[in-house]
Amino acid sequence: MRVPRAGHALLLHGAGGGGWEWAIWSGVFEAAGLAVSAPDLVPAGAGLAATGIEDYRAQAEAALRVLPRPRLLVGASLGGLLAAAIARGEADALVLVNPLPPAPWAAELPARDWPARVPWARLARLDSTRRAIPDADPASALYAFRRWRDESGRVLRQAHEGLDLPPPDCPVLCVASGQDRDVPPGVTDGLARAWGADRMALPGASHVGPLLGREAVACAEAVLAWWRRSAVAGRPRAPELRSPASPTRR
Repeated sequence: MRVPRAGHALLLHGAGGGGWEWAIWSGVFEAAGLAVSAPDLVPAGAGLAATGIEDYRAQAEAALRVLPRPRLLVGASLGGLLAAAIARGEADALVLVNPLPPAPWAAELPARDWPARVPWARLARLDSTRRAIPDADPASALYAFRRWRDESGRVLRQAHEGLDLPPPDCPVLCVASGQDRDVPPGVTDGLARAWGADRMALPGASHVGPLLGREAVACAEAVLAWWRRSAVAGRPRAPELRSPASPTRR
């Protein structure tokens, strides 16, 4: 078995998604010698409506702990909150992509009301997927439309109520989309400042755009460069991109 040159990465997906969301990033990382795990979070035995955020957190924590070090932990949206919850003492670097924030920043999220089972798979339409990811090409929008799944309303309610988390004890990079309607970029800004994190801004990207949009490859490459600096120096500098992304150092 070939030993990965760059370490191991655990990629945690957002609500209503799956490991498939990371297909582009996985390709970029694996081509550079980084071993990738992008699992699907699964409902608890009692069913999706009974699934709580601790069920997902336990799955994510178990998946991270079996990976050899050094470990890069990446989470998007709900996956970002889960990644932040398990990073301390376990991750060597943490990347949060438009993360659902912990308390107190969770109070700044737009108010939502969630049923016990959020029927995203049943209600999914190609036109609504295109509106949700306007920065994706038609093939990527179709790819996502065919894969959305239902989600636990309990998990989303708990996430929006806010988790009390200590700051991570490893280098952190926050990626913020300028056109994010779910997690406003100002919320991610506040989190990044409080945690002393580096920040990468994608002014034209949507909530899922960093993963599935036209800038996904450039974003993954920039994160990879940041990780390489982290693995070598212990504390990376913000990445330098020749793209619409505009990283800044906090």
